[in-house]
Amino acid sequence: MKILYLLEPEIKELLSFEETISAVEKSFAAYNSGKAILPGVINLDIPENQGEVHVKGAYISGESNYVIKIASGFYLNPSLGLPVGDGLILVFSAITGALEALLFDRGYITEMRTAAAGAVAAKYLSRKKINRVAVIGSGTQARFQLKALAVVRTFEEVAVWSRRPENVNRYIQEMKAHFPQVHFMAASSAEEAVKGADLIITATPSRQPIVRAEWLAEGVHITAMGSDGPEKQELFPEVLKRADLLYADSIKQAASLGEIHHGLKTGLIDERKINGEIGEIILGLKPGRTSEKQITVADLTGLGVQDATTSSLVLSKARATGAGHYLEI
Repeated sequence: MKILYLLEPEIKELLSFEETISAVEKSFAAYNSGKAILPGVINLDIPENQGEVHVKGAYISGESNYVIKIASGFYLNPSLGLPVGDGLILVFSAITGALEALLFDRGYITEMRTAAAGAVAAKYLSRKKINRVAVIGSGTQARFQLKALAVVRTFEEVAVWSRRPENVNRYIQEMKAHFPQVHFMAASSAEEAVKGADLIITATPSRQPIVRAEWLAEGVHITAMGSDGPEKQELFPEVLKRADLLYADSIKQAASLGEIHHGLKTGLIDERKINGEIGEIILGLKPGRTSEKQITVADLTGLGVQDATTSSLVLSKARATGAGHYLEI
């Protein structure tokens, strides 16, 4: 029995933002067409080391594989000279159940598919013409989100804020090299970053809300992806109340893990406020944005089906190019 294994550098060579966005868009459609089979998410917290572990699985009906993913974030790791994220993905045959591939991505596939989900949300919910982007957060996902957004939207200004100014400075220097035509500024506060923005990305592990409703400009879109656990929150619930359109990747999951969870818990919104799921827009079942003036929010908690389509993309490209190594068992 041969098992293919791929290491993070090899996976990076195989994945592009364009292809990942396409794969994730297909995953949203699969979820809302009833083809995705998803078990509940396992969340394991390691509080003494500021660690969190997520286990997700997914199968799309008719596909040849199913996947199980273990991904972690340990937020003290930078002080140890280690990356925050880690993890791996197991790919099994959906016909025999046999293990076919080990993807030692160290969280890279998760970073890519999470950023791609943000880009898909922006594609369907933001205005087509945007100028200023606000980024709340200065970590790895804040970098990935902006790079993915650039595939579906052009922008001229980026205002960045996080709780650690030194991290913002590093972020700006790195991203300037990637986007030399874009003007970057370090905001002195979250309010300064958000006010006047056409699109807001929140990419933090915050346990306290950051973005307030009164800061929002007419027509702004918010991609909120940091709240993937019931204790996390980046938006004050009043933001959801003020929104003209409120969409989730999964209403069921967002109601227990995401920003929607907090809105429902406080009573500021009820289920009628939620317009639908992003896959419904892709499938043409819901209209999405219909006016330049609408304030839109995408509550992204992350779906295992996104790991499935992205892992399948990696596997197919590896087999086509001969990338990777094999274990004989």
